[in-house]
Amino acid sequence: MQLGMIGLGRMGANMVRRLMRGGHECVVYDRSADAIKGMVAEGAKGADSLATLVKSLAAPRAVWIMVPAGGPTESTVTALAELLEPGDTIIDGGNSFFKDDVRRGQLLAPKKITYVDAGTSGGVFGLERGYCLMVGGDTAAVKRLDPIFKTLAPGPGNVEKTPNRKTAGTAEDGYLHCGPTGAGHFVKMVHNGIEYGIMQALAEGFDIMKGAANPTVEEQHRFTLPVEEIAEVWRRGSVLSSWLVDLTANALAEDAALSKFEGYVPDSGEGRWTVMAAVEEAVPADVITAALYTRFRSRMEQSFAEKLLSAMRAQFGGHSERPK
Repeated sequence: MQLGMIGLGRMGANMVRRLMRGGHECVVYDRSADAIKGMVAEGAKGADSLATLVKSLAAPRAVWIMVPAGGPTESTVTALAELLEPGDTIIDGGNSFFKDDVRRGQLLAPKKITYVDAGTSGGVFGLERGYCLMVGGDTAAVKRLDPIFKTLAPGPGNVEKTPNRKTAGTAEDGYLHCGPTGAGHFVKMVHNGIEYGIMQALAEGFDIMKGAANPTVEEQHRFTLPVEEIAEVWRRGSVLSSWLVDLTANALAEDAALSKFEGYVPDSGEGRWTVMAAVEEAVPADVITAALYTRFRSRMEQSFAEKLLSAMRAQFGGHSERPK
């Protein structure tokens, strides 16, 4: 199948590579001429503009956008809306807010251009492992794109079949049509919110184990634990075994002290959106919310709130900030 790919960052470029390995023809565009040149050298067809990319594709066209969410995606969709024709499809594979997907789908509908949102998980390992895809959009358009999704997805071979599963479907291959436009990115949003919580729990657990050596702990209960070896053993037969534990073990094997990291943890938006959705639905999301707030805290010096807490303690009890 033929596909246009806009955005040749680490994920976009690797997705093109995986598609070409699967026999698909890719026409690529990026703001970086060097990025285009690199993919052309690997077998893709390059385009020097969005207009050229669209002209290079046979109707009905499918154009996958893999650029940062927000302004870059918005401007790309707007530009493509003026270049594409009825029956063509735009696929947004970035981490867009699902409400933006719904709005864009509605704006494109009068032009008869379909909008598909494809929540994509797999990161820099997706080239070899495949990408888990959570797709939203018109059923006919999604069905037409099935060969693309099937090639990008991991396939059934790397995970055992769920014992009690009674139905067959594409979920076993690693991709799923979740519902109408916006549903794919909604599911990916929640996926990333859950990821925040799991990562935070792992980080706190290892911090507790690291802290077992602290002099504040009673000497007979004090342990100096080999955290890098604990991460390794948890990979094998533990109920915690997972890809995140695999990655944790790898990071600790490289440097058990994590000396090259400051502990400054950004958030890319999905965690916030998950908490916002929980509020709208009146669904408690204690763990995800706490994990999000911890990321906020990691990026701050001592906050005004903490300074005020110290001031209040000094006012009512004469307490100093640091115990003597």
